[in-house]
Amino acid sequence: MSSQDMSAQDEAGFRGTGMRVMVSVAPNGGRKTKADHPALPISAEELARCAAECRDAGASLIHVHVRDRQGSHLLDADAYVEATSAIRREVGKDLVVQITTEALGKYSPAEQIALVKAVRPESASIALRELIRDDGGGDAFAELLGWMTQESVVPQIILYDLADLHTLADMQARGRVTSAVPVLFVLGRYSAAQRSAPVDLLPFLDGAAPRRSHWSVCAFGPREAACVAAGAMLGGNVRVGFENNLFLPTGEIAPSNAASVSVAATALSSLGLKLETADSLRDTFSRLQ
Repeated sequence: MSSQDMSAQDEAGFRGTGMRVMVSVAPNGGRKTKADHPALPISAEELARCAAECRDAGASLIHVHVRDRQGSHLLDADAYVEATSAIRREVGKDLVVQITTEALGKYSPAEQIALVKAVRPESASIALRELIRDDGGGDAFAELLGWMTQESVVPQIILYDLADLHTLADMQARGRVTSAVPVLFVLGRYSAAQRSAPVDLLPFLDGAAPRRSHWSVCAFGPREAACVAAGAMLGGNVRVGFENNLFLPTGEIAPSNAASVSVAATALSSLGLKLETADSLRDTFSRLQ
């Protein structure tokens, strides 16, 4: 984080007026189907239409999962190229496109790493505990992050709890990663019924917890908007969408991913926060490298 960005936050970590908030959308995930919501985008064309709607609602990044012909979770380079191309035809460069390497119990760390190198996406999310499960020292994980830096592929490290955060901090202390690697705090992943609350963010931001330069937050259930608004006010960025949550703050089912994005973007704007555009987000990411 640059000195200018640091000066935009006060000592308590609250976001200053000079900082922008990234609103990202995770529109499908690897588990839900159209039985969960008929507007869940699965095909490349559906993802492209969803991307345009979410861009118009205030998103600057889309986090993409692809599926096989049976609708199951898939890590496949050709499928990701197809989906990315469809999104680019629809929105051009108006969104940063991020692929996932999530295994869902189907793929090995080697397969996840090979996917990133084959696709060479603009951005890729990586669950820390998946990449180091067979490599306690994190050698393969650190090598992948080094490769991504060289190839200008922006990583986002998924952290489910404080144990993950401390594992990443230990790797940083050993010179394997830097504090500038963007991370995502997943709130309530192992809570009852996966219903998150803003208080779930506090352990990640406790004074004794390792600090991260660029962090985002996502949440489950109707309090998603409250969780991400709290995160944004405390200096973070936000991710919403059907991957984790189908509800509006009222408890009603959201009609679309764009509706969820709009709720978050409107809440942040009403709090006086400025939203990242795709171009300003790319500039933010470039300054982190």
